[in-house]
Amino acid sequence: MTNRTRSETSPSLSRRDVLLAGSGAVATGLAGCLGGATNRADPGGSGDGPVVVASFFSFFDFARKIADGTPVEVRNLIPTGLHGHGWEPNASITRDIIEADAFVHVGPDFQPWADRAIQTLKDDNVDTQLVNVREGVELVDLAASLDPEEEGVGDGRGKDPHFWLDPDRAKQSVDNITEGLVELAPEHESTFRENASTYKSEVLEQIDRDYQSIFDAADRDVVQLAAHNAFQYVGARYGVQMRPLVVNLAASGDVKPSDITEAKRVIDENDIEYIGAGVFETRKPAEQLVAETAVEGYYPVTPYAGVREDWVENNWGYEEIAYQINMPTFEVVLGNRPPEEAGYDGWNEEWRNFQ
Repeated sequence: MTNRTRSETSPSLSRRDVLLAGSGAVATGLAGCLGGATNRADPGGSGDGPVVVASFFSFFDFARKIADGTPVEVRNLIPTGLHGHGWEPNASITRDIIEADAFVHVGPDFQPWADRAIQTLKDDNVDTQLVNVREGVELVDLAASLDPEEEGVGDGRGKDPHFWLDPDRAKQSVDNITEGLVELAPEHESTFRENASTYKSEVLEQIDRDYQSIFDAADRDVVQLAAHNAFQYVGARYGVQMRPLVVNLAASGDVKPSDITEAKRVIDENDIEYIGAGVFETRKPAEQLVAETAVEGYYPVTPYAGVREDWVENNWGYEEIAYQINMPTFEVVLGNRPPEEAGYDGWNEEWRNFQ
């Protein structure tokens, strides 16, 4: 494992330096409280406690951190290997929600299947508690680069839903989940609130600082992504232009010739050598840009919307994915570090032009 630190910009080891020291043993050790490798939280009790199901990986991960040390069991409804936005499940998922004690969701207009399930709960007077993680979050307007037919979410459906990519905004969703768990299991209120406070201060705020350091150190303020339009909140938070190739809000949709042409222009004008590509999206657009432009390779980015099997095995959550996947890629695509010096030992070999 590499022991490289960011000593040139910081005199002490940050949380990012520690996590980037290794992808396996370190991630597993730090994530020991995250539960088993089946995307379920360790209930910490007899297994007879309340069951909470979540419609999206990021908020499943937040909920299991908040519930750690209580009998509350948290389950992720999104199957391993799938992207949580654009997936359409079968009817068994609605049954899982009906049978659960609480349903953590991302608010209306984001996941149509979740909206339908919520309507079923209301129509049938099912008492599954609903926890809207988006409640009270200030959303930004849809990016100008989006497909004009996209409707977004929020009042007038003109807002970008991907707020959790901003660690500061993500703290509000942690608060919303906490209040939901307190309502569900008030006898464990002190544990929920302590866990939430620790997660916000020791994880989300540190991620925010480390992201800021990456973007502050960059000479370029443009990132080209062969991925869907999910990263506007990163740009808004840290003052960088995120240029997605796929202009849909969900990880779907065709790439038009005009999108490729625009990406080529951005790459040429900004002397871009490396681009980011969505982990759970087709790699064909990235491969095309490598073949047809000066781009030398692509590396992974993800909006924390799904997990791979090896991530589950290593108990990776929002925190580990930030440090092991997104941050090394941003450093490479911004030119802060050569690929050989980014991430954990072997990161470049594992992720360069990944399939």
